[in-house]
Amino acid sequence: MPKATLMRPHPAAFRAAAAVLLAGCLTGCASSAAQEISAPPPKPLAPCAWWYGIGKPPTSQEIEQAARRYQVVVLNADQGTAMRRLHQLNPRVKVLVYKDLSSTRNYPGAVDNGQDAAFLPSGIGYVAAQEHHPEWFAQDVKGRRIEWQGYPRHWQMAVWNPDYQQAWTDAVVAEVKREGWDGVLADNDFNSLSHYSPAVLAGTANVAETDRKLRDGLDAFLAKAGDALTNSDKLLVPNVSETHLVPGRWTAHSRFGGAMEENFGFRENGGTGGLLTFRGNEFQELRAQAALGESLLLLVTRTHNAREERSGYASAALLAGPRTCWTRATTDDYRAPEWSTLQDSGLGEAIDAASRLPNGVWTRTFSHGWVAVNTTASTQTVVPPEGLTAPGTPPPTPTPTSTSVSTTAPPTPAPLTLAAADAAILVDSQQIVKRGTWRVTRDEFRIGRLWAR
Repeated sequence: MPKATLMRPHPAAFRAAAAVLLAGCLTGCASSAAQEISAPPPKPLAPCAWWYGIGKPPTSQEIEQAARRYQVVVLNADQGTAMRRLHQLNPRVKVLVYKDLSSTRNYPGAVDNGQDAAFLPSGIGYVAAQEHHPEWFAQDVKGRRIEWQGYPRHWQMAVWNPDYQQAWTDAVVAEVKREGWDGVLADNDFNSLSHYSPAVLAGTANVAETDRKLRDGLDAFLAKAGDALTNSDKLLVPNVSETHLVPGRWTAHSRFGGAMEENFGFRENGGTGGLLTFRGNEFQELRAQAALGESLLLLVTRTHNAREERSGYASAALLAGPRTCWTRATTDDYRAPEWSTLQDSGLGEAIDAASRLPNGVWTRTFSHGWVAVNTTASTQTVVPPEGLTAPGTPPPTPTPTSTSVSTTAPPTPAPLTLAAADAAILVDSQQIVKRGTWRVTRDEFRIGRLWAR
């Protein structure tokens, strides 16, 4: 993984910032009757739930559960029937189709009996590329095609080739419109080929040049595909990797409907360091996007224990907004619909912005709770608000009240000790019990545009 000192600003970040400033000026300087009667902005609620359902075909029971549980669902392209059933059960659910930007594939299911499948995990079929455009396969310095290590029959494509970009875009946009998907989850918008192969691309001198060629190609690719999907009223949500290394890349690549962070809350140094999400500029870019509330933040935390689950959910809560969705991932293949009991905590609505304490702990207060995240590699302490308990803790038994006025100040809450990369989620159990099965109905899950046109 490249060192943090090798960060470079993303050129589109300046354009994105200018667009935000322009939008702010237009909003603040202009008034009209339409603005005066416009609906209030959506509320910054605790993270919604989403399902990355690409591991296996969903069952009817899973689809019915998903319609009740999730705000966003991602399915494979051959699951159009499931997508339409989800829309029927809950029209507010956004259902995205999985498409890979960077590879084509010829494993069974993608190619059968020598023919490309009708519905592909990629934009361009292996057989079509092999027969008509072999130049779209990326090659290494020895002229060999590049098969991804650990992923047999996944072949790296020339994402920098304008003809490949256009063909992928045309095919995917046509399919999304024809089948009725809400948009595309575009996988493998990656920062480095080294995660899949040590190969050096033909025409480049080393790994650094290879990665630069891929990044620059994906920048142009995302712009082309994003414009086309946006003009068709569809979303493009890329799975962007390692944006802490390239300031501005998250902002630039999320501007067409949102972005996915598949390693949210990942711990550095082989699991002994702090939380990688908070390194570099990534967290600030995520905060800015969440605050705007106009595009999706799809966050995945790989969880093997309770600490990882706590820190993942609480870190997502720091980014609470109307379009911030989080899921844990307990398997590598995404075969199971996920749910964490922390998603039933009942935090409510965020009533302040996330703030960082001098010791590196981040906190945020909600209408019915509070979260704290120790992003550092060492143990830290933090003092919580009074009267809060861990989710699921029974409320205290009421005691008879006295008619005399007490002059005793309430006790100061004891400091919490948070281990490295750990978190705390506390709630007001009495308020939640008073409200019964407390739930907040989200505003219509509608995604706006982040940029001026």
